Amino acid sequence: MNAHTRTLLTVICEAALEKKLVADLQVLGAPGWTISDARGRGSRGVRSAEWNTEGNIRLEVICARELAERIALHLQTRYYANYAMVCYLAQVEVLRAEKFQ
Repeated sequence: MNAHTRTLLTVICEAALEKKLVADLQVLGAPGWTISDARGRGSRGVRSAEWNTEGNIRLEVICARELAERIALHLQTRYYANYAMVCYLAQVEVLRAEKFQ
């Protein structure tokens, strides 16, 4: 097995931001992403996802560390003040490195 190190950027935020985040990821050069519905409780209370724009989404991007940090900084600067959002980075190993530049 030939594993390669990349960075996983995970963003959990309000579902109402999905279209804006997808546009941001395209402009910033993300190689791809996965978005799924998310439910839970945090500092802003319980998010139930009963309405399309009321719940949370979990957005994941696997890419080079520099790009992950650039995306996270952009999201922090643009959205943290006005939206419920959490971002975190984790080192991961991938088997098809060319897909996650």
